[in-house]
Amino acid sequence: MSPFFLEDVFCAVGLIVTLGMNRDKDAALLYFSFITLGFVLEDLYVHELKDLFSAEQQVIKALPKMAKAASSKELAAGFQEHLEQTKGHAQRLEKILSSRKQTTRGPKCKGMEGVIAEGAEMIAEEADVEVKDAGLIAAAQRVEHYEMAGYGTARTYAELLGDKEGAELLALTLEEERQTDQKLSELAKSTVNVPADK
Repeated sequence: MSPFFLEDVFCAVGLIVTLGMNRDKDAALLYFSFITLGFVLEDLYVHELKDLFSAEQQVIKALPKMAKAASSKELAAGFQEHLEQTKGHAQRLEKILSSRKQTTRGPKCKGMEGVIAEGAEMIAEEADVEVKDAGLIAAAQRVEHYEMAGYGTARTYAELLGDKEGAELLALTLEEERQTDQKLSELAKSTVNVPADK
């Protein structure tokens, strides 16, 4: 639960009792529903942030391996560039969690674990270098799409909870993930997938 849970509950119960004593039961129930939703949304927000942090840590470990496996210098450089960007994304998540009086500790993101496992299979695959590069791009884009979904959800939670700074940081990361996905698409069309089709 939110670190402010007990304090907020006491305030909520006090107001609900007051409203109930004044025969305003509908208002009391409405307020209780609002407070309960706030607690649930806060928990979802924190869970999403921790899940994203776990995902980013896994990506940080995977990107150097993907860069090493790439034969295209441009693709390898792109992976290295995104590695540094990903480290910044993790730092933003840590900052947001800290502002909610939360740590980054949490369960391992199983979704990202599965996506990265597929990428690892591509790295180990015996194939022409152009084909392998095309597969690496596909694996990297699956990572980006997974992250974009997560960051979009987290940003929405932040907006609903009034976390303006968190929403701005998450929106910035979301845009950077979109740009990376677009770069991968352009790279696939211009330098990798064309020779792989020959």
